[in-house]
Amino acid sequence: MSAPSTAAAHRGLRRFRAPAPPPPERCELCGTELGGRHRHLVDTRNRALACACPHCALLFERPGAGGGQFRTVPDRFLTDPGHHLDDAVWDRLRIPVGVAFLLDNAALGRVVALYPSPAGATESELDPAAWQAVRDATRLADLLAPDVEALLLHRGDGRTDCHLIPVDLAYELTGRLRLLWRGFDGGAEARAALADFFADIARRAREPREEAQRP
Repeated sequence: MSAPSTAAAHRGLRRFRAPAPPPPERCELCGTELGGRHRHLVDTRNRALACACPHCALLFERPGAGGGQFRTVPDRFLTDPGHHLDDAVWDRLRIPVGVAFLLDNAALGRVVALYPSPAGATESELDPAAWQAVRDATRLADLLAPDVEALLLHRGDGRTDCHLIPVDLAYELTGRLRLLWRGFDGGAEARAALADFFADIARRAREPREEAQRP
């Protein structure tokens, strides 16, 4: 038997050198293969996000489904251009950067603040009086769904923007900024990513209509 040519040998070896393609993303509840963008669930017991197919996402939109451990992240974006979040309210939050996500943690029975940092999402205790000041300043605070939505505050250029967004986007942004962060203030790439993020939120957000408020 003749020896294979050098070119043929290289082609054969290439099969072993080429990295294996990443496995497809699957629904973390039923195992269905996911394609492109997909919904997420909040695992309230383990404080984690889970990828979900359309069927599972629809199932866990019902309150109490599956014992309440999983809750589907909503797909709503609200904004409050008439808020009264001034410097005094911001200072009470004690956030060292210009972006904060306020989350109603049902397990803890209180609202916590998260903000991006070089280490990822950093949690900060939120004084009850500070949360009350936020509630007094924006109507979005009382529309915030526990565990699955975030109240996004962005302070810059002499003003504060206020939006209500899906909680998975809050974690997505903090994760992306962690990868891009350079120096003390984040650097040019992180600032550009932040600007793109807020431009997208501004395009998608709408003022709330008549919505039931939490008691």
